Amino acid sequence: MRPFQKTIPLEEARAIIDAAIRPIDRVERLSLQQANGRVLARDVTSDADVPPFSRAAMDGYAVRAEDTAGASRTEPRRLQCIEKVFTGQLPLQTVGQGQCTEIATGAPMPAGADAVVMVEDTSSDEAVTIRVFAPVTPRQNIGWQGADIRKGQLVLLSGTPLNASRIGALAALGFTDVEVFAKPRVAVLSTGNEIVEPGQPLAPGQVYDINRFTVSAVVADNGGTPVAYRTAVDTLDDLSRAVDECLEQDVLVFSGGSSVGERDLILDVIAAKGEVLFHGVAVKPGKPTAFGRIAGKLVFGMPGYPTSCLSNAYILLAPALRRMARLPEQIIRSLTLPLAARIVSAPGRHQFFTVRIEHAVAVPAFKASGDITSMSRADGYIEIPADVDVVEEGTLVDVKLF
Repeated sequence: MRPFQKTIPLEEARAIIDAAIRPIDRVERLSLQQANGRVLARDVTSDADVPPFSRAAMDGYAVRAEDTAGASRTEPRRLQCIEKVFTGQLPLQTVGQGQCTEIATGAPMPAGADAVVMVEDTSSDEAVTIRVFAPVTPRQNIGWQGADIRKGQLVLLSGTPLNASRIGALAALGFTDVEVFAKPRVAVLSTGNEIVEPGQPLAPGQVYDINRFTVSAVVADNGGTPVAYRTAVDTLDDLSRAVDECLEQDVLVFSGGSSVGERDLILDVIAAKGEVLFHGVAVKPGKPTAFGRIAGKLVFGMPGYPTSCLSNAYILLAPALRRMARLPEQIIRSLTLPLAARIVSAPGRHQFFTVRIEHAVAVPAFKASGDITSMSRADGYIEIPADVDVVEEGTLVDVKLF
């Protein structure tokens, strides 16, 4: 056994990771259908007005506003309707004094008209004579050419995360595809002689691989593309081969082999090929977490225990991937609730203690670092600082929701 020489505080571990991160510079072109959630790689400037023509903002009649002055239910203004214009059509007539054009929402405005009277404020008892019961002012009920976007306007900045409305703005400009920053590609590697692919029969002493799936889900949820590799066994040759293969990607995340056992060899491989920046963090669960670099590529060493691995994937890996992917920090929702039962925390370690919410109270859910149900049956977690040993029943706690 090779015991930890020391552990570092959580904030120091975060600072070391932050200092090592470099956002991905690769760019790829995607269709608008594929671009949701991606990050724009180029400024977008409009080469046309949006809308490209002035249009009616509602169904009604295109009029000269001055012809409706003083209109009321008792003293309507009578106008002659000279044309009907629907969407996709161009008006052929110019609206003159005492005239109007029946117009549909979104249809181009006819020349001579400077307002639209809502159809609800009119009646047309006769074939071409329209009675107007309410006055309008110039520009009323019209979407003017360029009112949304002007030609030459800077519409979106490079580095902007794309969502439904921003993709809509690109579509309004006629874009069919867009340049975005590539996602960081993350090699996900499980290690250990005892790890077996789900679906295969278990021999005595073996367990199914959990971490490859949980880590891959965290990667995908935080802007990365997970690339799963076959499990490496606990030999220097196989671990060295696996690490070399994984370095084809931008980031390597391995689980298992980061503790202090005699056969936890992968850290020796990392140190031989690059550098280990820290090994051991004063948190619970997840103390045997490591971080390093090989040829400029980040290497995260997660504990083999499923809850420890997933907890630190949320706490350390996810924020790093979001920065690499140029995504904003994740907004974590939280609730303040009373604690259902007393918790005794590990002294000197910042603890992330999972809880589930039942009847508006936070019920402790953490069982053990090796039990995935410590996470799967939880709704969130509370943080217990390293200098707090006990949290009493009934204490109001801040539950951060998964």
